[in-house]
Amino acid sequence: MALSLPSAVLLTLVFFTAEVTLCTGSNKCVARNFGHDSVVCECNSTYCDSVGSVTLPPLGQYLSYLSSRAGSRLEAGQGQIHVNSTGAGLRLTIVPYQKYQKIRGFGGAMTDAAAINILSLSAGVQDQLLRQYFSKEGIGYSVVRVPMASCDFSTRLYTYADTHGDYNLDNFTLAPEDINMKIPLLQRAQALSPRPLSLLASAWSAPAWMKTNGALIGKGSLKGQPGGKEYKTWAQYYIRFLEEYAKYNLTFWALTTGNEPSAGEMTNYSFQALGFTPEEQRDWVALDLGPALHASSYPHTHILILDDNRLLLPHWAKVVLNDVHAGRYIHGVAVHWYMDSLVPAEISLGVTHHLYPEYYLFGTEACAGWSPLDRGVKLGSWDRAEQYAHDILQDLNHYVVGWTDWNLALDQTGGPNWVKNFVDSPVIVAAQRDVFYKQPTFYSMAHFSKFLWEGSQRVGVSASGETDLEFSAFFRPDGSVVLIILNRSASEIQFEVWDPAVGFIPCTAPAHSLLTLAWNTH
Repeated sequence: MALSLPSAVLLTLVFFTAEVTLCTGSNKCVARNFGHDSVVCECNSTYCDSVGSVTLPPLGQYLSYLSSRAGSRLEAGQGQIHVNSTGAGLRLTIVPYQKYQKIRGFGGAMTDAAAINILSLSAGVQDQLLRQYFSKEGIGYSVVRVPMASCDFSTRLYTYADTHGDYNLDNFTLAPEDINMKIPLLQRAQALSPRPLSLLASAWSAPAWMKTNGALIGKGSLKGQPGGKEYKTWAQYYIRFLEEYAKYNLTFWALTTGNEPSAGEMTNYSFQALGFTPEEQRDWVALDLGPALHASSYPHTHILILDDNRLLLPHWAKVVLNDVHAGRYIHGVAVHWYMDSLVPAEISLGVTHHLYPEYYLFGTEACAGWSPLDRGVKLGSWDRAEQYAHDILQDLNHYVVGWTDWNLALDQTGGPNWVKNFVDSPVIVAAQRDVFYKQPTFYSMAHFSKFLWEGSQRVGVSASGETDLEFSAFFRPDGSVVLIILNRSASEIQFEVWDPAVGFIPCTAPAHSLLTLAWNTH
């Protein structure tokens, strides 16, 4: 229908202002409440709230970003740093000479399910979603975990070498899921990102014909022994994967020795798994995977062991890393967040770091909605945002250098997942409306990923007394300071931050809130 002139002008203005706010990143969340304890932010092809590019104010001022159960979403503030103490009851003091680990990055996983969901949107909404994660106006994701062939978040069971007895991998071939979905999306993500993405590969299962149980699922491991033909072929399978992805200009920063090796040791395990004991993993790396990678075109790709819950530490690390033949090929230890509440960080992550400080710790998988007691998608759950922030802070305060969320996007049921193992994701796609919802967990990730650049180094922070606040501080490569503070309590907490280099910052952490502060020191 023809528009009358005034409404045409109005429409132009609306599009123009949407465009402007998109550039500045000051635009507000379009909040939707689905009956949980907070809200989601809805995005379409023309509108999405975003942080924008963050430039710190000059020396003597600070920036703050607040998200809360009450509905703030990375709400920006700016203030003066004071010369004298504000006299607040609680003081957090930056201790610059206490220096710890350097950050690698934050991100999520490009599973088959994530790719299916992103591609279920129209082209403009797909771009908007990828920009939210990867562009400089977005939240700065720099890590993408890529499953090698199928996992539970696939719509079918497959590997890249399903031809029986193909020990030379002559018939190794990527799947349509890689070629038509994951690879094009990874290329688009890389094109949007201001820096090279750190890609991380994990395999769920070897081909069935190489396994003791003759199936991708359930309890089973590789036939034979490390050094034998199945183990050698399985190492070459990794190399072939790297070679095939390299043809699409996608190179991997790291690979893991396999997703959740403990799962493949469990009777009747319901989806793809490959069992390894720590002894088998040690010998496989020493005899097969390490030498194969070293002799390949990708000798600089890192090997991360474990890729399972921290429950298994420090025992798993001791078995593998005490062996000089395996240890020489290994760079780090990959951990998942499941059952973290059962195992204190200090006796798992802390002890592992102190025993093996030359190997880094890296978080490779986490999601909400996985437990039978609290299952699937909860649109607008702030409680889950707090679970994320608490776990990330605890990990960072125990030497972890990065934290990777699970599926980048899921549908409203928490799938697709061929075994109906539905979980939650920071981005939920509503394909029928051609929109997506950014969950509170998206903003939890953002409070870290947007501000903790690669190379940022954790430094000490000391509290002047007992407090419910959880926090971690970092010096960024440009000398600026970032302090992230979580208040899971039901009360507002007033405090001040003292950075001896610049002065005092008066601060309030509202009830159930997450706060990122940043300031220059020169």
